[in-house]
Amino acid sequence: MIITLSEQASLDLLSVASVGRFGFLHDDQIQIIPVNYQLHGSDIVVRTTADGVLSTLPHADGPVSFQVDHQDGNRGVGWSVLMHGSVEAMDPDQVSAIEDPTRVIPWAGGTRELHLRFRPASVSGRRVRRERDDAGD
Repeated sequence: MIITLSEQASLDLLSVASVGRFGFLHDDQIQIIPVNYQLHGSDIVVRTTADGVLSTLPHADGPVSFQVDHQDGNRGVGWSVLMHGSVEAMDPDQVSAIEDPTRVIPWAGGTRELHLRFRPASVSGRRVRRERDDAGD
């Protein structure tokens, strides 16, 4: 069974996760890059390197998407949230006003001083639950 979620329900799910994926076009290829993130209001905040592929997102010509999902195979439940929008580089004053160091520490490590803010233009979400068959599985 698939249930379509409201925008607020989708954002609520994003607040309990910390890893998502950016999707975008780079050098004529679709890129899907996982990131650690922090939700701030309805915006997504990430840290990256100044010379990495994600640093190009504020100047992207094409669409940028952000997606987070969760699944529990044992229980047969899961959810997915997909956002489309734009990315901007943050200045130090913006960063100090919102950063929670426990949520925006990239697993990849290293120096990641560039903070990016993804501003969604659209948010959609779905929750899925496996239906049991007649045998009770």
